[in-house]
Amino acid sequence: MAGFLDRAKEQAQSALNQGKQKVDEVQAQRAGNDLLKRLGAAYFAERRGSGSAQATQDALSALEAHIAAHGDGFLRA
Repeated sequence: MAGFLDRAKEQAQSALNQGKQKVDEVQAQRAGNDLLKRLGAAYFAERRGSGSAQATQDALSALEAHIAAHGDGFLRA
C-alpha cells in the first residue's frame, strides 16, 4: 500500500509541475504580446508626431529583453 501511495504522490507532483510550467508559458506569452502591442503603439504615436523615438526604442528594448529571456514563440502564435 505504501508503494501505491508513493507512486500516486509522485504522479500528483508531476502533474502539478506540468501545470505550473504551462501557466508560466502562458504568462510569458501574454507578457510578450503586451510588449509587442506596446511597441506598435509607440511606433504609431511616433509616426503620427505625438510620440518620441525614445519611447519606441524603450518599447523595443523591453521586447528584446523578453525575447532573450523567454524566446520568440509568442511571435508565431
